[in-house]
Amino acid sequence: MPRKTKDGKAFNVAAFRKQLFDLLTAPPALAFVPAFSLAVFWFGGDGALLVFAALAPAAYLISGGIHTSSVTKASANGLLPRSAMAARCEATFEEAAETGQLSCIYAIEIEDFANLTDRYGSAAADTIVERIGERLKAAMRDDDVIGQIGEARFAVCVAPVRQLSLELCIQMAGRLQMGAEAPISIDGTVVYVDATIGFCQHSRAPERQGKQWLEAACIALRSAQSRGASSIRAYSDQMHQERKTRRALHEDVAAALDGGEITPWFQPQLCTDTGRITGFEALARWTHPVRGVLQPADFLSAIESSNLLERLAEIMMYHSFRALKQWDTAGVNVPQIGVNFAGTELSNPRLLEKIKWDLDRFELTPDRLAVEVLETVVASSPDDIITSNINALSALGCRIDLDDFGTGNASIASIRRFSVSRIKIDRSFVMKADCDPEQQRMISAILTMAERLQIETLAEGVETVGEHVMLAQLGCQHVQGFGIGRPMPFDQTLAWISAHNAKLQEVPVIMQSRRK
Repeated sequence: MPRKTKDGKAFNVAAFRKQLFDLLTAPPALAFVPAFSLAVFWFGGDGALLVFAALAPAAYLISGGIHTSSVTKASANGLLPRSAMAARCEATFEEAAETGQLSCIYAIEIEDFANLTDRYGSAAADTIVERIGERLKAAMRDDDVIGQIGEARFAVCVAPVRQLSLELCIQMAGRLQMGAEAPISIDGTVVYVDATIGFCQHSRAPERQGKQWLEAACIALRSAQSRGASSIRAYSDQMHQERKTRRALHEDVAAALDGGEITPWFQPQLCTDTGRITGFEALARWTHPVRGVLQPADFLSAIESSNLLERLAEIMMYHSFRALKQWDTAGVNVPQIGVNFAGTELSNPRLLEKIKWDLDRFELTPDRLAVEVLETVVASSPDDIITSNINALSALGCRIDLDDFGTGNASIASIRRFSVSRIKIDRSFVMKADCDPEQQRMISAILTMAERLQIETLAEGVETVGEHVMLAQLGCQHVQGFGIGRPMPFDQTLAWISAHNAKLQEVPVIMQSRRK
């Protein structure tokens, strides 16, 4: 219940506390120091005056000095820094709770800011931030608070109002985004930016504190960024739960790697001409004791942030080579195994040495390993250690598979520069290939290019017999997907291989069409 003054009027505690804080920490408060000193001497004597004299400078440094520096820092662009912004969010949150009104906080980030800085220079980047800050201020009311909480991240805290529905919050986000993304002219050059926004209504904050309220908006921002630049997302309880889950996974992932919970599962690859097994792809799976089998999308970010990618790569390599050796021992013909390599792994100067050692350890020849590299890695890699490692592995005899082909920007020159052995056509081109003429034309174009470059092809994500048949008729040499076989733990592979080979004679061979 709101407190009352002596005359019966409502007394806003949060607003009073905010005003008192601003008054006491402002530089003009120093003018009252002599009066404070006289009062202390009058009521407390010499001893009290000495204590005051000792504490006053410290108090100034802690409050007034820091506040003054914050104000100076913010005055460059007129926006509050993160620490001051958090305090104002706290005050706004309490005011909304005291008065029963509504508020909302927005977290806004300019995407790809590092590249903007590299392209236009730091001075231009500062100008971009300043202009966007001015536009955000112009889009809001005087009572609303705007701060810069990161290099290219802003926060906007709406002063409490009586009505503020979710629809109004979304409209306000759109207005802020429109202002931030408007073209910026710098020395005759027009610069375009993307602004992604997350927001949280104070009634939906996970905890009844301003700091957590601001953090909730940042969580919504990260969720929006995962959907692409210029996205807008509102905070929800589901995001809070997902964040708790990610934190728990982050804490458990190291023990899971050491405890053998994260291991490769194997998905078969077939030749479209003969139907025979041409290999398996090793795919990481986490057999979680509580949550069941987890996909890489659920835990890979936790591994990356924990700097455990190299440890994961070692585990995947060891178990993949071990699987090849066990298939050989069982008399099963599996020509090769594909292992995915991230850019960070390909940047390891000791990569070639480690792979050689593992191949010798299991008495395997290099041609049994297919190094799978994302097209985005190939497209963005300059002539550095990544190029050197890939070409060295190719020279050693390993196969190089270009994964998710068609989703990145790899040029023909980069494909040749990396000695690619096979391109893996992304699932987005394979879907409905049996009934969509446009998909068929796209696949035919890719296959023609690969044939001219003397590169093999594999279609990923094949789920239906119709897709399988059409891909074979178009001339794709290998297929992989749920319609062929789902990823499985090693102990299920022998039974699957036996069953597949047993029925192989019953399946009619799909002959490839002759392309002229």
